[in-house]
Amino acid sequence: MKRIYALCSVLCALFATALPLQAGASRPRSIIQDTEVQSIVQELVEPLARAAGMPAGRLRIHIVRDDNFNAFVMAGEDIYIYTGLIASVESPLAFQAVIAHELGHMMGGHIAQLSARIRSETVRSMIIQALGVGMMVAGGNPSAGMGVVAGGQGVARAGILAFSRDEERLADNHAIDIMVGAGLDPNGLVMILQQMNDMHGAAESMTSQYRVAHPFTSERLQHARERIAQMETRRWPPTDKELQERFNLARAKVVGYLAPLERIATIYPSRDTSNPAIYARAIASMRAGNLADARLGALTLIGRAPANPFFYEFLGDIEYRFGNYDDSIRAYDKSLELRRDSPHIQTALALVLSERRKPGDADRAVEMAKRSLIAYPSPLAYWVLARAENIRGNKGVADWAMAEFYNMNRNAARAREFARRARANLPKDSPEYIKAGELL
Repeated sequence: MKRIYALCSVLCALFATALPLQAGASRPRSIIQDTEVQSIVQELVEPLARAAGMPAGRLRIHIVRDDNFNAFVMAGEDIYIYTGLIASVESPLAFQAVIAHELGHMMGGHIAQLSARIRSETVRSMIIQALGVGMMVAGGNPSAGMGVVAGGQGVARAGILAFSRDEERLADNHAIDIMVGAGLDPNGLVMILQQMNDMHGAAESMTSQYRVAHPFTSERLQHARERIAQMETRRWPPTDKELQERFNLARAKVVGYLAPLERIATIYPSRDTSNPAIYARAIASMRAGNLADARLGALTLIGRAPANPFFYEFLGDIEYRFGNYDDSIRAYDKSLELRRDSPHIQTALALVLSERRKPGDADRAVEMAKRSLIAYPSPLAYWVLARAENIRGNKGVADWAMAEFYNMNRNAARAREFARRARANLPKDSPEYIKAGELL
């Protein structure tokens, strides 16, 4: 277990919590947990949330490991952003337009409306299908009856898809208003729609508009341009260079860890000497086992930007893979010195401390894991906490932490098993005993 989590979680800095399989998916999607990527996304989202009238901290952002160019909103205030979108969008303004569009769905109450429409169209479809079944049972023309049944299903589908097309147009309108309210250039929506049209326009031109849930991208692009042209002309602030650079680095990190190695060399060729390109290639080198080149890349980045905490985090990952625990811990400590309260970096440090096992390391690993869990509960933090508590001889607390680990990974049977073990070894008035009981 130690080696699996070391290589797939801390060293990749992208520990993932499994999500249920979606229809047709070949593997579970997963939630990406990475301080650098999540922080830039949160920073880009906050002005949009304020412009949409949402209370501070209310909107929850989830980054989903999936190569598709997509984002979606679910009931409540949760937005899911695919890594494929982050990897593909080159401008933070275009990325913000995607989020503004999803906020537009929230503002329009489209999720609840779509659910109601689905129920309405389903009833309508069932009535028509009942008529068709009645024709067959009554001895009428069986083929006609079957035609009515099929037609009922088609009516429902067409009604729901038409409803979706209308909501997409309204969400685009809301997106423009939100971006203007946030003081951002609404042409970010034009940028992302143009990119989408370049990707899908040819295929859409050969598809019937009645068989798709969204309006054609070319139609949305034209509508956005016309609506923006009708607005009062004003000068929009240019994209902040420092913000663009941090977005580029987060994008390079996603590509470096998740894209096929041969594709990384195409996106970031060796002639590209920018920091994002060096970052992506160094991550790819680490993935390929070329630790010397990975370390050289990390040190080059640190030399260029010694105040960037995430370059030290990356160096910590590399030194850990080398087996240089002392150097790894120093790098993580420097990262946390530059960026306090970074739960995923705290978890990484806790894991290395629990593996080095010098005097006092287990105590500090427990401290780091608990700090991480307060800010951002994650399966890996619970796993590291369990490991460190076992080293300290606290079996009951370790079993409770493993119960939480399995609970977060949706393994109910193992969660209950460890919760029972924990309660057998914990004082009945301890917080962990109570929490283990909640799991049972």
